Amino acid sequence: MNLKKWIYLLWTTLVVGAVVSLVAGLLLQWTHTVQLNGTADFFVNMAILLGVGIMVSVYSQMGFFAYLMLNYMGSGVFSKVTWRYIQIGLTVLALMELLFLRVFLGEEKNGISDVVLGIIILVISCVTAYLKVKATNNSAWIPTLFFMISVTIVEMVGVLNIGVDQATVWIGAPLIACNAYQIMILHRLLKPANR
Repeated sequence: MNLKKWIYLLWTTLVVGAVVSLVAGLLLQWTHTVQLNGTADFFVNMAILLGVGIMVSVYSQMGFFAYLMLNYMGSGVFSKVTWRYIQIGLTVLALMELLFLRVFLGEEKNGISDVVLGIIILVISCVTAYLKVKATNNSAWIPTLFFMISVTIVEMVGVLNIGVDQATVWIGAPLIACNAYQIMILHRLLKPANR
């Protein structure tokens, strides 16, 4: 990957995060979870939604590059088969933590929200992994699921600790969209240019 491709990834991910945050925020407004007092509040709120989406996309990019480093080190230290089993184990643990451990072992009061979020992350991750495999090869299935489930859940720990469903939607939607976008475009960016 060269600097031009990295800048392309940066800007397009910023746009994905901003647009998804804006859409999620506007949907939350229509459900009357946010009270606005006039046109000025509406436009200020739109600017805030775009800004939060941009910040979430930068956070997503940090997680993506951390995943790339972890994947590089893991595949260098362990054999391919061992590294795949480690990824599967970590993915199952992250999903179990979100779906069950936070509810049964923690003092979480909104357990149904965590279960719904876990199911949404699982479904989106499976669809993303399926599309990634169709675009590349079968070996992309486990790393894509690992990134989309484990890394996304780790990135969402802060907003999950808040325990407010609207905040989870507002941060989670652009985060999941940015993660899916980055993993789906990676093989295109790494493809050598035709000469």
